[in-house]
Amino acid sequence: MSRLRLPPLYAIVDPLDTDRAPTALAAAYLAGGARLLQLRLKDAPAPTLYTTALALRAVTRAMGALLVVNDRPDVAAAVDADGVHLGQDDVPVAVARVVLGPDRFVGVSTHDLDEARAALDAGADYLGVGPIYDTTSKAAALPARGLPLLRAVRALTDRPLVAIGGIDRDTAPAVRAAGADAVAMIGALARAADPTAAVRDVIARL
Repeated sequence: MSRLRLPPLYAIVDPLDTDRAPTALAAAYLAGGARLLQLRLKDAPAPTLYTTALALRAVTRAMGALLVVNDRPDVAAAVDADGVHLGQDDVPVAVARVVLGPDRFVGVSTHDLDEARAALDAGADYLGVGPIYDTTSKAAALPARGLPLLRAVRALTDRPLVAIGGIDRDTAPAVRAAGADAVAMIGALARAADPTAAVRDVIARL
């Protein structure tokens, strides 16, 4: 596919330890100006993930926003999402391509230069890079990699990079300046008192 263009905020829909519904978070993020949502429900049963993804597909399409499904190319294909995001323990990029077809994009999480090179060689459309800072949004998270890894991966490729891991409203501009095309946020948005205002603020800063 042609080179992917990502909006500066990569908003991840995951309620974490809040009681907010994923659909409510998605609506709040879109109202704040987010134009890319990733649905990330690690522990949800497949039927719940599917029905939630279907609901998010409807609202993102109405707003002209992109929808990415985390981990599951089958669910992404079933709801006609724009792409899938794969972790290091998920199916290979080539398998996701078979499931999704040629018109949807595939991103891959990477945590070091070797993983970044492998994902590029596999044909990933974009790379997730991190964790940039320490994060509480993922169980057994890896140690923070910092901005040096982001700069090093930027030197490898002109494909889009999404920085992730502990990024907030204050650190987001510096992360983008270090080479990220987009910054991913989970906790800084989901745990905000006003998620819509939080999204609007971050976009203004970016």
